[in-house]
Amino acid sequence: MLNQFLFKKIDNAQLIIFRVFYGLLVSAECYGAIATGWVRRTLIEPQFTFSFIGFEWLQPLPGNGMYVYFAIMGTLGLLIALGYKYIFSAFAFAIMWAGVYLMQKTSYNNHYYLLMLLAFIMAFLPASRDFSLDAKSNPKLRSRTMHNWVRWTIIIQLFIIYTYASVAKLYGDWLDFSIIEILMKSKKDYYLIGELLQQKWVHKIVAVFGILFDLLIVPALLWKPTRKIAFAFSIFFHLFNSIVFQIGIFPYLSLAFTVFFFSPQTIRNIFLKEKTIAIDNEVNHPKNAKLLVGALSLYFLVQLVLPLRHHTFKDDVLWTEEGHRLSWRMMLRSRTGLVTFKILNKETGKGSHINLDEYLTKKQKRKVACYPDFIWQFAQHLKKEYAKKGEKIQVFASSKVRVNKSKYLEFVDPKVDLASVPWKHFSHNEWIRPSQKE
Repeated sequence: MLNQFLFKKIDNAQLIIFRVFYGLLVSAECYGAIATGWVRRTLIEPQFTFSFIGFEWLQPLPGNGMYVYFAIMGTLGLLIALGYKYIFSAFAFAIMWAGVYLMQKTSYNNHYYLLMLLAFIMAFLPASRDFSLDAKSNPKLRSRTMHNWVRWTIIIQLFIIYTYASVAKLYGDWLDFSIIEILMKSKKDYYLIGELLQQKWVHKIVAVFGILFDLLIVPALLWKPTRKIAFAFSIFFHLFNSIVFQIGIFPYLSLAFTVFFFSPQTIRNIFLKEKTIAIDNEVNHPKNAKLLVGALSLYFLVQLVLPLRHHTFKDDVLWTEEGHRLSWRMMLRSRTGLVTFKILNKETGKGSHINLDEYLTKKQKRKVACYPDFIWQFAQHLKKEYAKKGEKIQVFASSKVRVNKSKYLEFVDPKVDLASVPWKHFSHNEWIRPSQKE
């Protein structure tokens, strides 16, 4: 029964059109990162980058190399949209984007993680079988059908993302609207809407709508009677996010996903100006059917479990941040902090305080002030820098952090030498002070 559902042949118009949108949008993201100065600020100006722990070997290219890197990714996006050398273009983009994602987290965004997942998914999908230069140059490649599992891979991935995002909002600071107030304060100077965004009734609408939209949007798009109104809500929701939070291509990528919910006939009529094609709904099991089902099952099992890992850690994820990333916990908290670092020479016993301005950009300093992995990584960086001078040092941090509207509370044990303790990926780092209930 499952195999009949997964391997039924369906019209591939949805995938073909999404490929074009996807390629154009990632191209705009990469070229835009150069034009807006994001590449310069994030990857060129810093003395070093905070990579994901374990991926320290991934570092930005020297000089202006990252401009070339992003220009290549932008070009690969155009090739994806055109369907030219698609498998190579899609895999090359996926690998290069994953490299950027893992080599820096100062500008971490859940949407960057989504794009990494999507890039690898798209690389495995038969998205260039029609309306592409590949199909034009090789007519044998051309096909107007695909297996049903292709469409449902995208839909299930979206369902997981939206559902976890909705459930994560069911906590005190979202339900009392205080986090919405904090998020909107920085938008006060926006033209026309700035003052409106400061209104309490707007905060209530945003909070309730955010929960309901994330929870219901995928089922509502799947069900034909609610599809059009759900699409209208999607347009409003994602344009609101684009205008208010200015998060690049991702609201538009989210809108592009909706092609998978409308009938192939509708998509073909609107975008390809072609008549509906006849599909006999035959079930065609490929030779690697069992391997494919196994791979998809394993992938989605990881996607289901990974966002829950913070429950296995001691203390509250909002305080410790352990398990926050890769879990679709979007726009849930505001963190600010104060931190000082003291180094102690092991041989002479001489101590001194570190001037962060000599090492970090403004954005990096904000991260180091209140995120535990940044604090630990900076301590490791200091250890290496002083080792180059032939000095063995201890590194101690004194930090106070405020989450949302709470008070500033001690965040790091100032007596722990952070240069000598390992980072624990799968258990709580005990040098992080316990959260305190007010």
